Amino acid sequence: MTEAPGRTPPGFLRLAGHPLRWRLLTELARSDRQVRELRDLLGQPQSLVSYHLGQLRAGGLVSARRSSADRRDAYYRIDLTRCTELLTETGRALHPGLGLVPVPPERVPVRTRVLFLCTGNSARSQMAEALLGQLGGDAIEAASAGSHPRPLHPDAVLVMREWGIDISGRRAKHLDTLAGQRFGYVISLCDRVREVCPEFPGHPQTIHWSIPDPSGEGYPAFRRVAAELRTRIGFLLGLIGHDAGQAGG
Repeated sequence: MTEAPGRTPPGFLRLAGHPLRWRLLTELARSDRQVRELRDLLGQPQSLVSYHLGQLRAGGLVSARRSSADRRDAYYRIDLTRCTELLTETGRALHPGLGLVPVPPERVPVRTRVLFLCTGNSARSQMAEALLGQLGGDAIEAASAGSHPRPLHPDAVLVMREWGIDISGRRAKHLDTLAGQRFGYVISLCDRVREVCPEFPGHPQTIHWSIPDPSGEGYPAFRRVAAELRTRIGFLLGLIGHDAGQAGG
């Protein structure tokens, strides 16, 4: 006998509702992670963590890419855009009035400093700084630096012009020039710089976005990186607003 529509929970609920998989998703929602980091955070055997990561990958909620610092390692990341789509479908499956509409990030209620780091400070971190500056409003102060600064890549300048931002006058900075400064969030965009990221005062939230270096890959790679950064920064603003609200409450 065929089950009547609506009697089986949507696939997203069955996949994400498992306690261990839910914990994996919540960790990855904060930062890209390696398997061994997830193992330590969850206190579970690596084989079990890998199994459930495989389930999440098969369901399209999580993806992985090889680390540019060590090809033996891989970084896992959550697809928050896909999760938004599936949560919307899940709400509508329960009741048409529960279709979730993503809310644009509201202005952050307190001033927050965010630092983006990559190796050369020539492309990824410069684009991230520019995009956050455009999207975050007066309450956000964005900065960027690199472990081995290189001249600003011309394709980074061109792709930012597509977003209505001029970064042609910016210069790369060494991360040591920001040592001792306080930030609310320190976000590494490069697997290599994550390995050498210094300690910053005030215990900022450290987040990793494993984004490949577009240099040498041609202009389309810069456009892909800019689009990914724009998506991630949109979710970052939601996180900052949530954290600020929690601190204020």
